[in-house]
Amino acid sequence: MGKLRMPAEWEAHEGCLMAWPTRAELWDGMLGEARAEYAAVARAIAAFEPVTMVARPDQVEDARAACGEGVEVIGVPIDDSWLRDSGPIFTLTGDGGRVGVDFAFNSWGERYFPYDSDNKVSRRLLNLLGTPRRASSMVLEGGAITVDGEGTLITTEQCLLNANRNPHLDRHDIEAELSALLGIEKVIWLPYGHAAGVTDGHVDGVCVFAGPGRVVVESCVDPASPDYARLRANRAVLEAVTDARGRRLEIVEVPPQQVVTVAGRPARVGYVNFYVANGGVVVPTAGTADDARALEAVATAFPDRAVVGVRASAVALGGGIHCITQQVPAPAASGRGSLLPG
Repeated sequence: MGKLRMPAEWEAHEGCLMAWPTRAELWDGMLGEARAEYAAVARAIAAFEPVTMVARPDQVEDARAACGEGVEVIGVPIDDSWLRDSGPIFTLTGDGGRVGVDFAFNSWGERYFPYDSDNKVSRRLLNLLGTPRRASSMVLEGGAITVDGEGTLITTEQCLLNANRNPHLDRHDIEAELSALLGIEKVIWLPYGHAAGVTDGHVDGVCVFAGPGRVVVESCVDPASPDYARLRANRAVLEAVTDARGRRLEIVEVPPQQVVTVAGRPARVGYVNFYVANGGVVVPTAGTADDARALEAVATAFPDRAVVGVRASAVALGGGIHCITQQVPAPAASGRGSLLPG
């Protein structure tokens, strides 16, 4: 296959993959609301690029009815609906071909059972897409990394060095695997993700690349917040480092995550957890006064794209818009109106 490179999320896509909510106990009686928000996200992205929604075979018709004609729905066995983490990570070869990297998935340190179908969903999707597969025994979720497409990857020590993922691998081993499978030349290790949440500090909640030498980060102005010291520590790292090309990082701040109440539980809507589409950025919103400021900040980071907000309060019971999506980069020869062959 030759050397692989994980492209940046702002590079051209052939489309987007999502997965229909199916683990009812996760949503505390809000499964219907979560599905409505997933469908709204799918329709928003479909305005920019093709979307394929993966659903359990017995839920295909329900998903199709909710999403509408602009979203393709296919039946594949799944356990949960966070395809950023369970699905394949797509890379490109030197000649522009596409390869899906299938990292191991253990349900965020074996937090939810069963997860055997989610651990197999990458292989199944790559077969359906007709995309060559490269397998790795290393546990890695897509939400744990962000890349610039030019050799730089940002992650958190809190997640990738957690003993519930790869206790047999040290920092050097992990960097070597990221280099071999994603074309990474430099890993920037932030200390922390958020204090709360089940992902053990995924980076896509606190910091993401928005362009070469540019990152979007979550701000934190309240010293009483459990994330205050954590985000300040991350900021200090970002201000001190350079990327793989020797550039200092431009830092664009968005407002702090918004805590709203959903089904009697706190749900944290994070503005950093957005999806970059062809020509657009789809950003989670919370229905608070900070939504407008967040959309303006994201527009500053992506001046050539339309920025669209989609309410994602129920989704925030488990994650955000980035967590429920996975971009499929366009190979050198593309142009299809659907992700599936034919």
